[in-house]
Amino acid sequence: MVTVNPDGKIMVRRCLVTLRPFRLFVLGIGFFSLCFLMTSLGGQFSARRPGDSPFTIRTEVLGGPESRGVLRRMSDLLELMVKRMDMLARLGNSSEPHRAAGDTHFAVDRFPPGASLMERIQAIAQNVSDIAVKVDQILRHSLLLHSKVSEGRRDQCEAPSDPKFPDCLGKVEWMRARWTSDPCYAFFGVDGTECSFLVYLSEVEWFCPPLPWRNRTATQTALKPLPKVQAVFRSNLSHLLELMGSGKESLIFMKKRAKRLTAQWAVAAQRLSQKLGAVQRDQKQILVHIGFLTEESGDVFSPRVLKGGPLGEMVQWADILAALYVLGHGLRITVSLKELQSNLGVPPGRGNCPLTVPLPFDLVYTDYHGLQQMKQHMGLSFKKYRCRIRVIDTFGTEPAYNHEEYATLHGYRTNWGYWNLNPKQFMTMFPHTPDNSFMGFVSEELNETEKQLVRGGKASNMAVVYGKEASIWKVSGKEKFLGILNKYMEIHGTVYYESQRPPEVPAFVKNHGLLPQPEFQQLLRKAKLFIGFGFPYEGPAPLEAIANGCVFLQSRFSPPHSSLNHEFFRGKPTSREVFSQHPYAENFIGKPHVWTVDYNNSDEFEAAIKAIMKTQVDPYLPYEYTCEGMLERIHAYIQHQDFCAAPGPAPPGTRALQSPFVLAPNATHLEWAQNASVAPGAWPPAHSLRAWLAAAGRACTDACLDHGLICEPSFFPFLNSQDAFQKLQVPCDSTESEMNHLYPAFAQPGRECFLQKEPLLFSCAGSSTKYHRLCPCRDFRKGQVALCRDCL
Repeated sequence: MVTVNPDGKIMVRRCLVTLRPFRLFVLGIGFFSLCFLMTSLGGQFSARRPGDSPFTIRTEVLGGPESRGVLRRMSDLLELMVKRMDMLARLGNSSEPHRAAGDTHFAVDRFPPGASLMERIQAIAQNVSDIAVKVDQILRHSLLLHSKVSEGRRDQCEAPSDPKFPDCLGKVEWMRARWTSDPCYAFFGVDGTECSFLVYLSEVEWFCPPLPWRNRTATQTALKPLPKVQAVFRSNLSHLLELMGSGKESLIFMKKRAKRLTAQWAVAAQRLSQKLGAVQRDQKQILVHIGFLTEESGDVFSPRVLKGGPLGEMVQWADILAALYVLGHGLRITVSLKELQSNLGVPPGRGNCPLTVPLPFDLVYTDYHGLQQMKQHMGLSFKKYRCRIRVIDTFGTEPAYNHEEYATLHGYRTNWGYWNLNPKQFMTMFPHTPDNSFMGFVSEELNETEKQLVRGGKASNMAVVYGKEASIWKVSGKEKFLGILNKYMEIHGTVYYESQRPPEVPAFVKNHGLLPQPEFQQLLRKAKLFIGFGFPYEGPAPLEAIANGCVFLQSRFSPPHSSLNHEFFRGKPTSREVFSQHPYAENFIGKPHVWTVDYNNSDEFEAAIKAIMKTQVDPYLPYEYTCEGMLERIHAYIQHQDFCAAPGPAPPGTRALQSPFVLAPNATHLEWAQNASVAPGAWPPAHSLRAWLAAAGRACTDACLDHGLICEPSFFPFLNSQDAFQKLQVPCDSTESEMNHLYPAFAQPGRECFLQKEPLLFSCAGSSTKYHRLCPCRDFRKGQVALCRDCL
């Protein structure tokens, strides 16, 4: 029995109280001592996975049962130390004069009654030191064992000379010199030995053959695909609003838009569901990464949302998110690089290694900023999975700019191109070129009651100017044409300002300041005219104005604006010439809703104003910009576009057993023969193909439009043969295959026929006076140029 007098009790308690601040100090000594030992031994502990204990040793690195023994012995020693610290803590925290027998025995044995506080601390520190020495001995022994194992397998870890893996030797050499350049290699078990190089290059990457002595069970066991779930249309967007997050003005704007259009999305989903009937739709797992909103890309949009900045991109992204969600697919939304890395399974490091797991998403929607971020952090996995990516690309990317080698050799290289994707993976805001997929957005659609109210509430002499930023009003010559307009109409503006009226806005203009979207819609419903100053290009506002019963007046550009003569288009991956501020409105809608005139011609401008005032127009919205039209289009893309499938058509010059083409009765073009077999997997269906030989200097885009059709680049491979030229009775004295975005084509002077050598360069865009281009065309659904009549 241990007895103490009352004074002794007081002294012990004081000592214990005094000892409390030292407990964390002592425990910290032990913890950091172990961490120091581990980190000082290099790569064996640098390969920890997220979630591993700081004391976990990767058995793949140390190898076999030996490493597990080391792990057990280290764990036992660490547990002993922690238990002793815990005993001391309980001794100090207890105010009872007696302890349990076991605890008392331990305390009395380890710390005699006469021991001072300093002696106790010294004893604990010595214990920690002893443990550290033992850990060091164990690890050194483990390293020695590992070295012996490596020596025993040296003959099995030589880089093989296998013709099936021609890059293996070079990759091993690179790993010897650079494996420490990125921590991701250590994460996957690389430790500087030949065996670890070959294991990595054969099992994580695919440059070397598998090692015969490796246990392949784990690496060959593929993840079982999840059972297919049918997509079901959704009408409630509450969960989508949660997925979108918050914290940025851009996200707040997008959420407000989605919420405001909820009822229209619900009606559209019901209509499309009825139209599709019993069509089976597999639910896709989709990652949406909005790269331009990440801090790493600068996020220049969010701070300008409340200052009149451009909203077109955010309008489109809000509608894409809503459409994907309403169609019933699984969504994950990211607006930061950290979220992107987490969802992709990016290993720690600098982005040189593949993903840690197979990509868990069927599709990834992003933009050019997000595309760059994915390439930077996915390593080799980017090449493997890039066929699943869809790039939201406002102004489009033409094939000549997309093909890296061709763009570099022929002067088409820009900051935004050269990704070597299928051009259809780029998805645009308007149908600029059929080489890309038309994604679009939606405008609010008026019901019949609202249309009646608009018709009765229009002011015949009210105009609204398209331009929320004061910089747009700096256009030269505006005083002249605005002065003419002011003679006939009351002019309204919605220009952002903080305290003082922007000096760029003339005094006769009634400026409302920046309006919330519902109030802006009400202003458009009263106005007769919506007038543009030539910028911004191709935004959503003109379609919103036309949908609210306005006439849109815009400037004709002469010469047309392009990357050759206008700073805004310089560097963009397109050679497209823009003849007006909004080419879609001019070409696909036109009069009486859209008037395009020369603002420098005062007589033409004034005559247009007079004619517009006499013209009565109803609210109009093209079907492809309704909620139903966008749902229909995205459904078709998800259902039918597969850029991961192996290429189908034969290489250029290959002659089929039976030609699928016949010359049309009027001998002007080719058609798909009725008795020809249907091309397997072709979408759009090949039977909608019509092929024309364009006039010299005419692009296929324009040649097809001349016949009321749309150019379809996916049909080019069917025409890329001598047979197509022969059926069109084109006299080819010679036929060659080359890389050129204008091929297949016929050169008149030398009677030469040219076939396309590189499938990624098939292009509807582009022309040359030297060539008659062979152009594949197709029909299209009314109000939906992206889809052929049988594409659903």
